[in-house]
Amino acid sequence: MIEADMRKQNGMMPGNVQTTLGTYLFDCLKQEGLTDIFGIPGDYNFTLLDELERYKGLRFINGRNELNAGYAADAYARLKGMSALITTFGVGEMSACNAIAGASSEHIPIIHIVGAPPSMAQQAHKLMHHTLMDGNYDVFRKVYEPITAYTAVLTPENAQMEIPAAIAMAKQQRKPVYLVVATDLVMKPITLRSVPMPPRPSTAQQTLQAAMERAKQLLGQAQRPVLLVDVKTSRFHLQEPVRKLAEALNLPVAATVFGKGGFDESHKQFIGIYAGAFGSQTVRRTVENSDCIIAVGLLWADSNTANFTAKLNPARTIEIQPDRVKIGEAEYPKIMAEDMLKALQNSGYRQQTDVVQGPFPYDQAKGSPDELLKAEAYYPRLQQMLKEDDIIVAETGTFFYGLSQIRLPRGAAYIAQGGWQSIGYATPASFGASVAEPARRVLLFTGDGSLQLTAQEISSMLSHGCKPIIFVLNNYGYTIEKYLNVKTEHQKYNQVPNWSYTKLAEAFGGEAFTAFVRSNAQLDEAIRQAESECRNKLCIIEMVAADPMDAPEYMLNMRNYMERQEKQQQS
Repeated sequence: MIEADMRKQNGMMPGNVQTTLGTYLFDCLKQEGLTDIFGIPGDYNFTLLDELERYKGLRFINGRNELNAGYAADAYARLKGMSALITTFGVGEMSACNAIAGASSEHIPIIHIVGAPPSMAQQAHKLMHHTLMDGNYDVFRKVYEPITAYTAVLTPENAQMEIPAAIAMAKQQRKPVYLVVATDLVMKPITLRSVPMPPRPSTAQQTLQAAMERAKQLLGQAQRPVLLVDVKTSRFHLQEPVRKLAEALNLPVAATVFGKGGFDESHKQFIGIYAGAFGSQTVRRTVENSDCIIAVGLLWADSNTANFTAKLNPARTIEIQPDRVKIGEAEYPKIMAEDMLKALQNSGYRQQTDVVQGPFPYDQAKGSPDELLKAEAYYPRLQQMLKEDDIIVAETGTFFYGLSQIRLPRGAAYIAQGGWQSIGYATPASFGASVAEPARRVLLFTGDGSLQLTAQEISSMLSHGCKPIIFVLNNYGYTIEKYLNVKTEHQKYNQVPNWSYTKLAEAFGGEAFTAFVRSNAQLDEAIRQAESECRNKLCIIEMVAADPMDAPEYMLNMRNYMERQEKQQQS
């Protein structure tokens, strides 16, 4: 058995038959724990897909288009650690390009595999379909270079070197990578070669010691230290060392909007979401009045800092990134985050006062049963229905900002595109999440405008037996865009046609539990029924907003801030 495994790892199959390029590629993906590959068929990837159908342990998940398949692969990777996507050359990979760019922005490792025209046609610069009709077969790889961590043209001669290198780069940088292979090379045997594995990045111990000396000085003088968790905490799998640090030092823990879900929100030391001037003022005071902030995986982006209204004192901040540390103006390269977190954990510091929690925005129920739906009343209801280990997928827009303030139960996963913010992401992402974790409950929160971009992926959910609970907020258009544009009102371009959202499953040839709700009582009853029905079928709850401009407090604060900024610019 051991000898057989060794032969397989070295590119050999029983009977002294070398493994093919396609089989070796799938072997490498399977070794990373993948069980599914997303994609769309096209004539240049037929050989790959035929090989995949014969391959044991991986299945092909066919989406409705390449963009949606990329979004689904994105969510799958967030839950499983990595994902793979197969598209065809040119038309397919360009359709997926937005999803891959989003994965790059969000630090999501996707192995994007592209089936290309036959190698002889490429070498002869023949004008093949799905090309720019100029004989250039490298143009699309060059498009992908800036939005991926690694690109390679696979051949039987380089496969054993390039495939592991690409996967290693995806894991190290938490970014997508791009591999293209000509359709006639997939079944060719690979050339065996001894390929040394590159050394894993390690911490420079003297640099770590210098960083810790400065960090201990800050902590030793601190009376009100706080731990701030941001997006790279979860992307680089630092949740456990961060939790141990928080408990060892007895620190209050806040998360940013992007970093939501990176720390257990049911933990007694969690105090809420830090969102600058737009979020909880209690959390804002705690963070901004701190005399020592330990920030893990910080990303200083506009939508993560409430239009840069977040104020952290850099002289009092210990900023821990995946491979470096910054304290004040001093930078300490080549320090792995986990090593710095462990060193801080063992620093001997411990805050003596107890952490004071809350209040959390949605802990108190609001709104009488007969009142029409308003954000201040339905967000507490949505928080109340969440269960341990749920997967919550929030669409860009109204739900993104409202759900950021919800308190997640223990073990819950939270999926949202905080930085890239491509509307339409969440519906196919929910499909990907359902494929990745079929035993967990998936809840999708999307708006009417966003759903209209990618609604066809409900068809994929139905065909694969996925049973998420889908909440559609019908507020008659792109309400988030209406809030962002403070210069004009009643923009026609931010309106969308009114669909019959509860009939989508029927239109796609499937069955679903559906509810159309306008009041708090109707929402309560729909939630109660959906919690039972979701065991057997997909659920769609359409929530009709009484006021199209109704929004959570975060957005109201954001709008007021932007209006003040606009007036200042005009004066």
